[in-house]
Amino acid sequence: MSSGGFDRLLAEVRACTVCAPHLPLGPRPVLRGRPSARLLIISQAPGMRVHETGLSFNDRSGDRLREWLALDREVFYGERRVAIIPIGMCYPGRDARGGDLPPRRECAPRWHPPLRAAFPAIGLILLVGSYAIHHYLPSTRRRSMTETVAGWRDFLPEYFVLPHPSWHTIRWLRDNPWFENEVLPELRSRIGRVLGTTSAASIPPP
Repeated sequence: MSSGGFDRLLAEVRACTVCAPHLPLGPRPVLRGRPSARLLIISQAPGMRVHETGLSFNDRSGDRLREWLALDREVFYGERRVAIIPIGMCYPGRDARGGDLPPRRECAPRWHPPLRAAFPAIGLILLVGSYAIHHYLPSTRRRSMTETVAGWRDFLPEYFVLPHPSWHTIRWLRDNPWFENEVLPELRSRIGRVLGTTSAASIPPP
C-alpha cells in the first residue's frame, strides 16, 4: 500500500460513524501507526481520558503497560516503529456499575483486516486484554486469563498475550509473581530485537 493509500485508509477509519447511535460521547476512533511499524499493540477500547486526548494509552493503564514493555513514551509513541489498534476504536461508555463497557462488536471485523494488511513490517503482535486475545485466538475463550497468559509460549512467535494493565491487574500481579519474573524479561527481550534496540531488553523489572 502506498503512503497515500495508507493515509486514506486512516482517514476512512477516523471518519467511521457505524457505532455512533451507541456511543455516549460520539465516535472518535483512536489508533496509531505507520506502515513501517515493527511492533503492533492490539488493545481493548479507549477509556475516557484516551477519548478526551485522542492519544492511545494516555492514562495509568498506559503507564503500567510501558513499564511492562520497558519503553519510554518517546519510543512507545513513535508511530514509525510502534502501531496501536484497539479491538473497539471508540470509547464505548460505562455500565451501570461504573466500569467501561466492552468494545463495540462492529469495529474489529470491519476495520482490522484492512489495517492489518497495511502494516507489512510487523515482527511481533501484543494482544493486550481478554477482548483482543479472544478475537485473535478464539481457542482461548474457555481458558481463564491466568491460564492463557501462563501459556504465552504457545502463541509465539506471532503473538505475545498480556493481561489488561488496568488497576484490576494489581492483585493479579501479586498472586502471579511468575508474570514479572518470567514473562516480562522475555517480552522485553523480544521487543528489543523487533525494534532493533537493546534498551527494551536491558531495563530491569519495575
